[in-house]
Amino acid sequence: MSDLDPHPAETHCEPVSGPGPVAELHPAREVPLGGVRGTYVERTLPQRDLPTVGAWCFLDYFGAPTVTTTDAPPDIDPHPHIGLQTVTWPFEGMIRHRDSVGSDVRIEPGQLNLMTSGRGIAHSEYTVPDAPAGRGLQLWIALPGGHRGIAPHFEQHRDLPVYTVPGLRATVLLGSLAGATSPAIVYTPLVGADIRMDPATTAVLDTDPGFEYAVLVVEGTVTVAGIELAPGPLLYLGTGRDRLALSSTTGARFALIGGEPLAEELVMWWNFVARDHTEIVAARAAWEAHDTDRFGDIEGHTPEQRIPAPPLPGLHLKPRRRRSHS
Repeated sequence: MSDLDPHPAETHCEPVSGPGPVAELHPAREVPLGGVRGTYVERTLPQRDLPTVGAWCFLDYFGAPTVTTTDAPPDIDPHPHIGLQTVTWPFEGMIRHRDSVGSDVRIEPGQLNLMTSGRGIAHSEYTVPDAPAGRGLQLWIALPGGHRGIAPHFEQHRDLPVYTVPGLRATVLLGSLAGATSPAIVYTPLVGADIRMDPATTAVLDTDPGFEYAVLVVEGTVTVAGIELAPGPLLYLGTGRDRLALSSTTGARFALIGGEPLAEELVMWWNFVARDHTEIVAARAAWEAHDTDRFGDIEGHTPEQRIPAPPLPGLHLKPRRRRSHS
């Protein structure tokens, strides 16, 4: 997973406290991943007024039926990450993931794929020959300050807990939901779940009032906290909710993400999540210098395949603040 914008803006995310219960729609925007690949995704996080939901700081829907399609395969050459965990959750298709800690795996539907960058990791993602076109979600989680320098590693989980009530099935990818807890390792309190509802279903999910939550629908329609939601926008629900009322007449599939409001300041640029501009500059310099102590090589790739880092912005951008809910 990569942000391949050749001129990425620096995003400065302020620490926040919980806004209380809200219901805000944030539109998806079509984003080209750049280069010769011509790959497009629908991005709903970060937003200008909503840079994070808990520690979730990035959310792409790849292969969305409404996104621009091209004939080029969505292959992504070796590129670096720092300060984050990447989450890949495919609905369809297969992806070959290779990284600098020695992982070489197929990413398939029903598998949670979690890469922790720590101080630094490099990886690539390629389509699998003769596999169907890929569709799914890719997300980033900001690592908290005390874990930014941990050793990079990769996890793949095929046996995930499922919470069920009549007409609803929630696969818990990360964290805990309604008593079901994922085995995946995270470093900040959060939750991520893939939820399916049958037609003509109503249900109530118990939630943590200290978490902020957001919902992204990928199929059908669902009414969440009184808001009818179709595929496209992200519905931000704020904090202060101990339950979430859901209903669907058509049936639906949607992602629920949430977590404790981020208590740290972040600077996001290209594929890096840091705490200040100096940290970004150092990571970029290490990648451009081919510093294999920080960003190791990936078996099966040549140095020439590495994606070069974009130029840094000439000036520091102003902090991107959330819109006030007062």
